[in-house]
Amino acid sequence: MVLEIVEEEVIGGSASLSLSPPPLILNHVSFVVRSVGRSVRFYEEVLGFVSVKRPSSFKFHGAWLYNHGIGIHLLQCNSLDEVPKKKGIINPKENHISFQCSNIHLLKRKLEEMGVEYVTAIVEDSGIQVDQLFFHDPDGYMVEICNCDNLPVIPLSSCPMKLPYMKDPMLSSFFGGKGYKLQFGSCGAEAESMFMESLVTDMMDISF
Repeated sequence: MVLEIVEEEVIGGSASLSLSPPPLILNHVSFVVRSVGRSVRFYEEVLGFVSVKRPSSFKFHGAWLYNHGIGIHLLQCNSLDEVPKKKGIINPKENHISFQCSNIHLLKRKLEEMGVEYVTAIVEDSGIQVDQLFFHDPDGYMVEICNCDNLPVIPLSSCPMKLPYMKDPMLSSFFGGKGYKLQFGSCGAEAESMFMESLVTDMMDISF
């Protein structure tokens, strides 16, 4: 999600705080894994990621992959205690990374061919249906595949957010080649309040 900065002019030698953080877009997710090679093959063969060059300054074993507008960074564990124990039951309520997909049935067949277990779920709201597919990677990290773009993004506050504009051709195709942008407009105070509330919550999470 990308948010727009709205700045006020300096008046009387002082400037107000920005009403929102600078534009943001998810760059990558990072996983500590038991075997970098095994995880690389999984994300390449199942989800179509491509291995890319890592910075030469790294002094530890790992791998970078990229596709679909996002990166996956894999880090070789120093001890098996660093990697969560793989759970036998696939629980959609657990932490997971989700990818939007235009052909879930094709991916189902791919998982079945590779012997990867999965579970499915359906979310419905106001007559709109979203299909979900959940499975584990080799280290037990949860992956979701969905057609979540079926659901409209409706802000709960009166202050609209700005949806991401996509430079990546594949991501752009998910949004019909359009960059749907919603401006903060005159609700900057509410945006600032929501941001500060979120910041305080994050700081409390960190402190505990």
